[in-house]
Order: sequence, then C-alpha cells, then structure tokens
Amino acid sequence: MRPAETEYGGYIGTYIKLVPENSILDALVNSTKKAVNLFHGISSEKSNFAYAPGKWSIKELIVHITDTERIFSYRALAIARGETQKLPAFDENMYAKNSAAGIRGFENIVEEFEVVRRATQLLFASFSKETLLKMGETPSGLISVNAIGYAICGHTLHHLSVLEAKYLK
Repeated sequence: MRPAETEYGGYIGTYIKLVPENSILDALVNSTKKAVNLFHGISSEKSNFAYAPGKWSIKELIVHITDTERIFSYRALAIARGETQKLPAFDENMYAKNSAAGIRGFENIVEEFEVVRRATQLLFASFSKETLLKMGETPSGLISVNAIGYAICGHTLHHLSVLEAKYLK
C-alpha cells in the first residue's frame, strides 16, 4: 500500500512521489533491478568520474545511496520495534568525505549496494501491515515505517536519474 500523505512530511515526499508501485516489496525489487542494471553498465574507469568540481564521483554517489539506505532501514527498524526517541540526523557530505570510496574497487561498491538492498528487502518483508503503519520521529518529522521504505526506493530512483542525466550522458 502506498503511504498516505499523513504518514510523512518534509522533503521525504519528493522521494516517495518518484515510486510508481503500490507495494513496498514490489518497489524494492523494481528499484533494485533498475539500479543494478545501471551500475553493471558502468566501467571501473568511469566510476571515478565526477561531472563537475566538488561533486561526488560515481563511486561516492553509490556509497551515498547505500549509506542512506542503511540509515533509513535503521530508522524503520527502530520505529517498528517501538523506539520512542527522535532518531538522529546524519551529514551526508561528511559520510561521503569519510567513505574512502575513491580507493575502493567499483565492483565491491556495487556488491555492497546489492547486499544492503537484499537486507532491506528481507527487513520490509518481515513487517506486518500493522507494523508498516507505525509512526516515529525522524529529523524530517513524523513518518511511518512504510513511508521510510518508499523513501528508500525514491531516494535511489532520484540518484539514478542524476546518474543518467549528469554522469552517463
């Protein structure tokens, strides 16, 4: 089921609206296929490319997608398990700076994305309909577990569009 607008707020809605599926599990499967197909079409040589000075390389972009997915999945897990405290924010630029993506192999980075995504799929498959509707507090406001899942997919789709438009044109 798609999240209702009452299940999220702030910038997260821009990601959720990118997801066409009506099932979080379908959305995770389909966005995974799209990402993996795109990543496997990129050469190791091209993976260090950044489209402008100060922009992330392709490797850094994929690590960012993976890092964000881990954090969003943690938030979903915490809310699902009954956490009542506001969940912490993160500084995406600091994470990218400290990721060591530039010295890692591209194949390793893609494999890490695939493994993390598989863990995310299993996590969301474990949630009941009631659990998906649980709400918790994140830096962007109140959000449901289900909306976090959609945000994971939408965040990935957003960055795949950037990758296609600015890195691979």
